[in-house]
Amino acid sequence: EVQLVESGGGLVQTGGSLRLSCAASGFTFDHYAVGWFRQAPGKEREGVSCMNIFDGSTYYTDSVKGRFTVSRDNAKTTVYLQMNSLKPEDTAIYYCAAEPMGFLHLNHACSGSGDDYDYWGQGTQVTVSS
Repeated sequence: EVQLVESGGGLVQTGGSLRLSCAASGFTFDHYAVGWFRQAPGKEREGVSCMNIFDGSTYYTDSVKGRFTVSRDNAKTTVYLQMNSLKPEDTAIYYCAAEPMGFLHLNHACSGSGDDYDYWGQGTQVTVSS
């Protein structure tokens, strides 16, 4: 059974940092893409950053480039999202998602709302105060 468990969310002031973790189990880690998506109140879910676990290739949405960094620990089958220089507009529930890499087009799948991803975590709240 595929399981994704997010942690690390919280309340932080503008300019602060948080590191989200996504602990994965139940699948062959390096055969998958793992992505971070977020949904703010009243808005559609959007892709933030995704990674091909096998080769480490990554995608970032424009609004987080230079501020967020996605990384992985294969031994721990965990994907991280380091978020620096946080802004109030980063406030959202952040979800971790996974999908077999197969024919997945990493950038295309991450730039939308995550419909190409079948496996999802429960989400973790990130709140950035102004």
